[in-house]
Amino acid sequence: MNASHRDTPRDWSRRAFGIIEADFNRSSDTHLVPLPLPAFPDIHLYFKDESSHPSGSLKHRLARSLFLYALSNGWLSEGMTVVEASSGSTAVSEAYFARLLGLRFVAVIPRGTSEEKVARIRFHSGEVHWAEDTGQLVEESAALASRLGGHFMDQFTYAERATDWRGNNNIAETIFQQMRREPHPEPAFVVCGAGTGGTSATLGRYVRYRGHETRIVVADPERSVTFDHFVTGDPSIRSGESTRIEGIGRPRVERSFLRSVVDGMVRVPDVCSLAALDHLESALGRRVGGSTGTLFHGALPLIQRMAERGERGSVVVLLCDGGERYTRTYYSSEWRRSQGLDASDALGRIRSFLIEGRSQQWPVQTAGWAA
Repeated sequence: MNASHRDTPRDWSRRAFGIIEADFNRSSDTHLVPLPLPAFPDIHLYFKDESSHPSGSLKHRLARSLFLYALSNGWLSEGMTVVEASSGSTAVSEAYFARLLGLRFVAVIPRGTSEEKVARIRFHSGEVHWAEDTGQLVEESAALASRLGGHFMDQFTYAERATDWRGNNNIAETIFQQMRREPHPEPAFVVCGAGTGGTSATLGRYVRYRGHETRIVVADPERSVTFDHFVTGDPSIRSGESTRIEGIGRPRVERSFLRSVVDGMVRVPDVCSLAALDHLESALGRRVGGSTGTLFHGALPLIQRMAERGERGSVVVLLCDGGERYTRTYYSSEWRRSQGLDASDALGRIRSFLIEGRSQQWPVQTAGWAA
């Protein structure tokens, strides 16, 4: 993004807005993919496939919103370094937008982040700064940005306020637009995850603003405190471990997670998330990321409850990213053995339910409308 020496900061930001909007115009919306449920013909399941974004994940929407928000606030300028705390996907997407604008980008990421994600960050000209203590990821990022004279994007603080929850092609608006011609256009449930909490906040605000009856349910992995915070309201809860499911779940309560706009939560064991991945690989004919497995499994108790009550309707689950980023982890039998995660029994339970219609005692914790 070249500029003459006579350009003012306002000139640069004006061009930056134009570059981001041009990128948006080049990208059609993501697909809504139906998945038939043989045992439950009156319940229609759909996946909102966010992996088709240019940077490959749901976080593309967030990164675009964060850059527009930072530009609107005058926080970015020509030649600046952008720093972000991220377990991978947000960093990939922010690196994509930083490269569009000709800005240096540094991702502060925890050890253990998938090698494929690190490669994608670097593909988009981003740099990696390894953080040894995941509990201090945000603080370390802020300190690094200060040392570099750059801007800390801080997705965990600004995710819920950077996105226009009333519309403007946010994920909630696009889901309802794409559902208009389906047999049950207003979903009974939309199931999402919570890393920053920005997506659940956008969905929850939108359905209230538009008067929809849809319930927003957040699926949470092991080792995350988000479920506990939803139940107790305690913002001081901490966990000493990072989640094994990248992109969702947090060791602390983040500012962008708004429990008041979430209708229910499901805590999903990691082995169940992996079993859900295995089922989806055959059912969809493709691999998806670990967070999608968590969300899909989180939807199963909701589908079972609808079926037991004789309800007809639809359920939408977010497909957050593709499985090509996790060949050395979730799709590696060696990695699964090292983690003590044998998904065979859980996979059998899923297939017995979806194919044969046999009710299950799901090994999950539920709260709110998910209970």
